[in-house]
Amino acid sequence: MLKTSNSSSTFLYFAYGANMLSRRLTAPNRAPSAVAIDIGFVEGRRFSFGKVSRDKSGKSNLEATGNQLDRAYGVLFKVNVKDKPSLDIAEGLGIGYSEANIQVVTATGVYTAQTYVASFREDPLLPYQWYKASVVAGAVEHDLPFEYIEWLRTFESQPDANAKRGTEREALIFGDLPLHRFEFERGRRQAAVNEV
Repeated sequence: MLKTSNSSSTFLYFAYGANMLSRRLTAPNRAPSAVAIDIGFVEGRRFSFGKVSRDKSGKSNLEATGNQLDRAYGVLFKVNVKDKPSLDIAEGLGIGYSEANIQVVTATGVYTAQTYVASFREDPLLPYQWYKASVVAGAVEHDLPFEYIEWLRTFESQPDANAKRGTEREALIFGDLPLHRFEFERGRRQAAVNEV
């Protein structure tokens, strides 16, 4: 049986790229209410950096392959609907990304969630080093399968010629969260899971 958010004030969002990194997703200009409730995968899709950014670097995409053996892993978040407009803007909805409803397979069931997929596929592009690091850091933060994380690390990347932007994005990755942050947020996460 498919599960969805049982509240009209929230929706489920599947992050598979840089938005897996909680500090990025919960920024005030994105979705500050977002709470990770589970990890899972989408069948018949494959992760790539095949979405061209305005700066011509590669950004994350969930490419439809039609092969049910292909899987793209990510994080299932519960988000307040009041954050949807700012998340749409931050993700470039209608300007490079389209919205898709997808089925996310988790250890606790299959959920219907919203995500963003590239409106146009480009030949594989190189992401900036800080962008790829954000994807990997988010995967590590949420304990995605080790083999998948290692596969993400195999993608080539390029330095960002805009040093100021690179420094700002790296600061977001490195942050200053306490080492025991996962324990710190456990109560908040469990409360969100119980509401689904």
